[in-house]
Amino acid sequence: MENSISLVLKLKQNQTFLKSKYIRIARKIGINKLKYILKEFLGPFLFGVAAFTAIFVGSDTLMKIAEYITKYGASTISVIKIFGLALPQIIVYTFPMAVLLGSLMCFSRLSGSSELIVMRTSGQSFFRLATPVLLIALVISFIAVAFNEFVVPWSNLQYQQVVNMEIRKNIYPGVTNHVVLRDVQDGKIIHLLYARKYEPDTKTLSNITIQEFQNEKVVRVEHAPEATWDNGKWVMKDGVVYDLNDEGVDRMIHFSNQVINYAQAPDQIQKEQKREDQMTVRELLQQKKAFESAHADTSNLVMEINRRFSLPLASFIFALIGAPLGVQKQRSSSSVGFGISVVIIFIYYATMTFAGSLGRGHIIAPSLAVWIPNIIALFAGFYLIRRASD
Repeated sequence: MENSISLVLKLKQNQTFLKSKYIRIARKIGINKLKYILKEFLGPFLFGVAAFTAIFVGSDTLMKIAEYITKYGASTISVIKIFGLALPQIIVYTFPMAVLLGSLMCFSRLSGSSELIVMRTSGQSFFRLATPVLLIALVISFIAVAFNEFVVPWSNLQYQQVVNMEIRKNIYPGVTNHVVLRDVQDGKIIHLLYARKYEPDTKTLSNITIQEFQNEKVVRVEHAPEATWDNGKWVMKDGVVYDLNDEGVDRMIHFSNQVINYAQAPDQIQKEQKREDQMTVRELLQQKKAFESAHADTSNLVMEINRRFSLPLASFIFALIGAPLGVQKQRSSSSVGFGISVVIIFIYYATMTFAGSLGRGHIIAPSLAVWIPNIIALFAGFYLIRRASD
């Protein structure tokens, strides 16, 4: 009896040991498969970044450089500068394209060589096999968001300064529309000035609105039809001051002349004005506040703010599309995969352009217009993933 009990216990121990051993082996095999899939993805992805960047550079940047050389006689150093400074914004656009190509080519090769079938027959679901690609695409999206916030605006601003200062020899436009000046102290905004336009010939700012902040809250608003540069200071004329409280306007005061102590000199105003693609998200939000206070159109600003997130996140969404599209019975060449990627990219950016036009025309909400291509692509990706999992 005792021998039988000990034999049973030994058998159970052996079964437990073998079971744990098999689990460890299965996990090791699964991890190796995931690493293998990730390795298959990275090669086409890096190729896609290089290839699509080269296409953008050849079709746009090199043409501009040729114009700067022939028209303005740009020096070699200036040309090298603008070439390098143009790359960050191009790379942000190529990341989603490269992710699409990488995911499509990865699963196309695995499917064409029947390796994907072997992996799935061993108990691995398609979604599990696609998980490493989706995760790395999500990481790429987060990197692109940070890159788009901290690197791209700076590089775009430096690019424009090199073009204006070194190539065009400090040539600035005559009239500057939508001037925004910020008074920032200890990292907090104190005054935010908006002027409808600046005329350098008369050194005049027109249709001025100034917001004064305390602890990020507007406590005073000033309006004036114009301000002129007089004896080294900007002087507003015939304006109104509104003191605000939690309930609205506390009091209203008219003034004949008032000095703007923090505004830049006329020769600095045009130099320090930034386009939307040269601002950080925080600066864009401040610009939006200034436009709203003056009842100016904020559509472009709203679209740019949303675009800072929608375009980088397209990398993850394109991975959802590319992975299931690569699953096929017949062997596929790299040229076919590249061609499919180009078609999908063309449809995506065509939709982006069309929806953007609708947003700028106020036919649909500007924020929705920016996200429409991603929403469509996201639903398409979920559908394709579900079909590939069947």
